[in-house]
Formats: sequence, structure tokens, C-alpha cells
Amino acid sequence: MSQTILANATLVLPNEVIHGAIRLENGVITAIDHGTSVSVGAVDCEGDLVMPGLIELHTDNLERHIEPRPKVNWPHASAIIAHDAELASTGITTVFDALRVGSITSSKKGDLGEYARTLANEILDLRNKGALRISHFLHLRAEVCSETLIAELAKFGPEDRIGIVSLMDHTPGQRQFRDLTQLRAYVCGKHGLSESEFESHVAEQVSISTRLGQAHEAAAVSEARRFGAVLASHDDTTAEQVETSARHGAHFAEFPTTLEAATACRALGIKVMMGAPNLIRGGSHSGNVAAHRLAEADLLDIVSSDYVPSALLSAALLLGDLWGDVARGVRTVTAAPAQAVGLTDRGSLEIGARADVIRVARVANSAALRGTWVHGNRVG
Repeated sequence: MSQTILANATLVLPNEVIHGAIRLENGVITAIDHGTSVSVGAVDCEGDLVMPGLIELHTDNLERHIEPRPKVNWPHASAIIAHDAELASTGITTVFDALRVGSITSSKKGDLGEYARTLANEILDLRNKGALRISHFLHLRAEVCSETLIAELAKFGPEDRIGIVSLMDHTPGQRQFRDLTQLRAYVCGKHGLSESEFESHVAEQVSISTRLGQAHEAAAVSEARRFGAVLASHDDTTAEQVETSARHGAHFAEFPTTLEAATACRALGIKVMMGAPNLIRGGSHSGNVAAHRLAEADLLDIVSSDYVPSALLSAALLLGDLWGDVARGVRTVTAAPAQAVGLTDRGSLEIGARADVIRVARVANSAALRGTWVHGNRVG
């Protein structure tokens, strides 16, 4: 019998914070008690926060491990294992690894080739071999402004643990990059394009979107149903775009770029997800709406680490301070994402729930992770 007791802890329950102890037994939570006593064999948490493991729905972190420098393709198994370990070290116990589907074969830029099916196979193989510390699902980022989306989606099936399909449309002049000045800075900075090369890139993208965008969007919605995956929108900017997302059946909206879009999401029952880096930095690096503005307007439901895994935990505590409710802040990175993707066995400290738990100390204005348990086993 595998048992761990975390005692003398500040327990973040679904709707309150108490001082007490929690017992993890055979992979689930079997007891939650009040009090400060520490029984023989228990871990004395010295008043630290104990909360559910964090649930990450959208992270670009694996890409950084796969390509640590431009044009450097790192061995994938090593990259996936390092990515997994990094997430565990930041308190993330469930991740939906975001993989782009939809390539531009005519592009000269090397980052636009097909890779998702191969990388998905490698993630699933490592998971099946027990090489990964945390729980991995797939998130397919369906790029409608591409040439090969339908063919790439056809290579996946319901057996692939695809939890999310998001509708990505990076056509220049709209959504995240409606301001071409921002797009120019991003693309030219990342790929070193000249002004004429940038103009050609924009024309190429617009042409592809005009020819294939509508068919690709319909295909992505249909394939999400075939996979049994939750559909998400991405970078909705206008109320009209949100209405389209609602008709498609989107459960949550990734990074709406305006207050207008976030307000429309709330009216239509679509959960709003924003990036932790946006919240911590005090604004969007792309010039879009600030996450704290949505939080203050009661329009923020879920937080994603996006491109900084360690930001997720800090963002939850920041929101708890902003709202004056630690449990509510923690729900944005635990119970709320779990509910958005239909995971009913995790995301809350409740008896019978999966024993994905983290211990956290608050140090000044930062969060220091002191322990991570996945399915009751300590992994960090």
C-alpha cells in the first residue's frame, strides 16, 4: 500500500483554504482533515500551500526543447523527457502538448514543415514505456492558413489521446497580427527576413487563406468531433468571430485579443483563457488586451503558461491576491482547465480525486515549489 500524508499544510480546497492534512493512497486522495498536528511518518509541510497539480492546456514549451536554437533539431526523445521534467519541476502534473498541424510546403522557412504525427508517436511511445513523470495528452493546433491541414489531420484518430483541437488562423492582417507592424517585428526578428521577403510572405499567406481557409476551418471542426476532442478558438478579436466560434462548438477561447471578444465569450458561455506571461508582465507582448484587465472585469476563467512553464503557478497566486481569494486564483490553473476539457478525475483536492498534488511556499512575491506528486507518487 502506497501512502503519503502531507500534514501541517495550508490546503487549497475548491472553495476555501484551511489548515490541515491530506492523505494520498494508491493514487487517490483518501482523507482531508483539519488541524496542525503531524502524525508519525507524515510530511510536515510547515504551513506551506498544498494544492492540486496544475493543468496546462496550451504550451509551446516542447518546441523550445525540440529546436533550442534556430535550425538545431535536438534528438526528440531527449527533448520530450526534458520538457516533461521541466513541467514537473514547475508544478504542472497534466499537460496537453500543443502540436501544429497544417504546413506550407512551398515556404522556404524551415519551421513550416510537417512534424506533428511523428512527434505525437514519440510522445505516446515514451508515455507507454513509463518514461514520463506527468500525464500527457495531445493538443492539435489546426492552422487553417496552411496547405496540408486536411491531410495531416487524417493521420490522427480517436486512439491518440487528443484532448483539444484549436482553430488557429495566422493570416496576416487579422486576429493576433491584425497590426502588420507587430507581425513584421515578429517574423523578421525570428527569421531574419528583409522587407521585400516579408511582403512576399504576407502575400503568400493571404493567398493561401483565401483559397483554403474556409475548407480547412470546416475540416478541423469535423475532425475534432471524430477524435472526441474539445474544440477551442484562438485569438478571437471581434464579437462576430466569437459568434462563429460558438457555432462551431468551441468550449473555450485561447487568448482573445480584445475586451470586446472576451465579453462576447462570456455572453455565449465560452470560457476565456489567457496567458500567464501576459498577466505577470502586465500586458501582451503583441499589443493585445492585458490579462489583468480581463481579470479585473471578471472575464478570466483559465490561465495557460503559454511559453513560460514556471509562470503558471505564479499567475495563480497573483490572481488570488488580485481577487482576494486564493482558492479562486488556483481554480484558474486546476479545476477550470480540467472542466473545460472534460477531465473529471483531477483538478481539485477532494476525496476520491486523483492524487496529483503540489506543495508550494510563498517567498516574497514568488512561488517556490517544494514537492510534486503525480498519481500519489513523488516526481519532483
